[in-house]
Amino acid sequence: MIKSKRKITAVLVATFVLLALGVVGFAQRHFMVITPRPDVKMQLSAAVERNSEMVPLEKAAAVNPGEVLDWTITSENGGTASAFEYKAVAHIPRGTTFVAGTAKADGAKAIYSIDGGKSYSEQPTVEEKQADGSVKRVAAPLSMYTDIRYEWSDPLVQGGKVTASYKVRVK
Repeated sequence: MIKSKRKITAVLVATFVLLALGVVGFAQRHFMVITPRPDVKMQLSAAVERNSEMVPLEKAAAVNPGEVLDWTITSENGGTASAFEYKAVAHIPRGTTFVAGTAKADGAKAIYSIDGGKSYSEQPTVEEKQADGSVKRVAAPLSMYTDIRYEWSDPLVQGGKVTASYKVRVK
């Protein structure tokens, strides 16, 4: 008799648990509010300017000093909402120097870093000691540039796509 009461109790508890889980699962599927949010995926690609043509970096066996790499960042919003104040950061690889005037992106402003991305400026400057001993702020040389940040003023809408590019020269 005690064994059968235990079995009945166990069956009732198991049934109750399964029923409760079923109700919770049903509620999650049918009554849960999903918050719209952006989901931006980025892709980085590069090509080498070689013999007046562009060779994808993955097909170039090696890059040589003096060659120019053309980097492209493509960002696509596959989410369910717009991405506001969207920014993309491009790194200038070691052993290369940024090519002046090549940072481009429709609708975006490009700003630069010379400290590994800790701070950004439209025109980075460094202190330079003058002949008279005073210190003057001057434009940083392109060889000091480490990163470029692209800032879009318009939101990256759901399903939207933006592209940014820049060039570097191999040292």
